[in-house]
Amino acid sequence: MVFTRANQLLGANWTLHDLRHSAAKRMVRDPNLTLADVQWVMGHAHITTTEIYIAPTPDEVVAHVLAHHERQRTEQAEPPAPPAPGYRPEVLAALFGISTAGGESR
Repeated sequence: MVFTRANQLLGANWTLHDLRHSAAKRMVRDPNLTLADVQWVMGHAHITTTEIYIAPTPDEVVAHVLAHHERQRTEQAEPPAPPAPGYRPEVLAALFGISTAGGESR
């Protein structure tokens, strides 16, 4: 009844299963808990059932990709290694989209 009243007050439609799912997602992300620990707490017979909770949410994926691009933008990139002998610079430039003057052609 407490849970039902809380849903009514919040205008929510949560179920106890929703709370169980949220708890599993949080436990999986805790670096101090192993997947086997979470499996035991959740009562899953198979670890593959627990692995379902490893999948990131779309918001997490977007945040990780944005962080990746920020690291790429801010990290000092090492100059590329010179090509192996026998490769023609004009072919490599066309393949990788680099102008013959050394700048990006895109």
